[in-house]
Amino acid sequence: MTRTVLAVCSVAFRTAAIADAQLGRPEGLYYKSWAVIFGIDDYLLAPKLTTSVANGKVAAEAIRKLKFEEVIEVYDKKASSRGMQHILNNVLPRKVGRHDRVIIYFAGHAGVTQDRNGKDLGYLVPSDAHTNNVSKAVTMDDLKEFSRRVMAKHILFIIDAGVSGWEITAPQQLSLEGRAAPEEDTDKRAVEILTAANKGEASVQQDAQSLFTRTLADGLQGAADADKNGWLMASELGAYIKQQIEKATAGAQHPQVARIDGDGDMILIEGKKGTFRAGAEPTTEAERIVAAKDLYDKAFTILQQQRPPQEALNSLNKALEYNPTYGDAYILKSYLLLEYLFKPDEALEAAQQAVKYAPDKQDSHYTLGLILLKKQRYQEAEQALVRALALNPSNADVLLSLGDLYAEELKDQKKAVETYTKYLKTGGAEARAKAYLEKAGAPAKP
Repeated sequence: MTRTVLAVCSVAFRTAAIADAQLGRPEGLYYKSWAVIFGIDDYLLAPKLTTSVANGKVAAEAIRKLKFEEVIEVYDKKASSRGMQHILNNVLPRKVGRHDRVIIYFAGHAGVTQDRNGKDLGYLVPSDAHTNNVSKAVTMDDLKEFSRRVMAKHILFIIDAGVSGWEITAPQQLSLEGRAAPEEDTDKRAVEILTAANKGEASVQQDAQSLFTRTLADGLQGAADADKNGWLMASELGAYIKQQIEKATAGAQHPQVARIDGDGDMILIEGKKGTFRAGAEPTTEAERIVAAKDLYDKAFTILQQQRPPQEALNSLNKALEYNPTYGDAYILKSYLLLEYLFKPDEALEAAQQAVKYAPDKQDSHYTLGLILLKKQRYQEAEQALVRALALNPSNADVLLSLGDLYAEELKDQKKAVETYTKYLKTGGAEARAKAYLEKAGAPAKP
């Protein structure tokens, strides 16, 4: 069986370019795009599954449509412990170049144990392993080590199973959807992970297919391009899947999205570059929308570069002249006025417009809630934060702000305990939440 696996891998990758041959920068965003699809139904020792191989084939087809040159499918017995480790530790590190992107997809059993320090350690179960035996598993540490050894600029792990247990980079307080010059993210390292559910949760199946993989395929077809700018980023895909599945399952399944390393973002679909010339006045509705998006991106860049915030505000105001219903621009404007220019009245007006034109975006309601807190309008702040939480019940930032409101301003101990407890379950670690629960006699650990 081992020689068969090695032969398959050899044939699959024999046409691959050698990583060392990638000298200079690619003409496009990447030299080459790789994907490895693992799907396991026929387990030797673990309970057999029925849809993992089919889900893998759906994922493979969706990824091929993104013009990935190498999409390798490894199913059932070929996805043994040795077979998976061989691909991750030998084949890909030798073949993938520094300007490539890689997607690793897995559908099958997964689990979570604890390391010697008591921290969660997630793992994937190969076809010849037990579900409760980590010795032959592919752990999150193995995947992280793979990401260190392979030369790819961008790596995305997609796991159709309930698993957690990895170290991540610190998230931003607000997502502030959209970004400037997405193609520039190819210059930044990124290792990202997207899982179907949290540990202990089942991946919902509908019509003999995983809801997660079906949503993934839809997202890769463009449905996840929230700002409709033609660019699809891995972070955008993750946010889309998380929102869609939590809504479809009424909060019973919580996909996990994290950046394990780096500060870039994999580009899945490349949009147009330079669609609006600086200084040119748009004449059509389509041109005005494009111009507004470019000005929004400019404002975002100004803030990232720590240039005068008034410049960013001027850019956003011009964007809203071109597109008065541009919800993302109102979100960023309200945040800028609150946190950079300290104008709560103007921030409130912008946040109300954000809620009007982007009611399905959590940041609209979250920023409104933060502004209302500053203005000491606590009952209204609670309503805004609760609406934000309804769009994503596991957002740690919103839970912490809401818990603080209950604890410090509304003096509602019952709601404070409930909210802080949920906050800690999401992985939040602020000491004040733990201290409050301990003082209230509630367990500080999830």
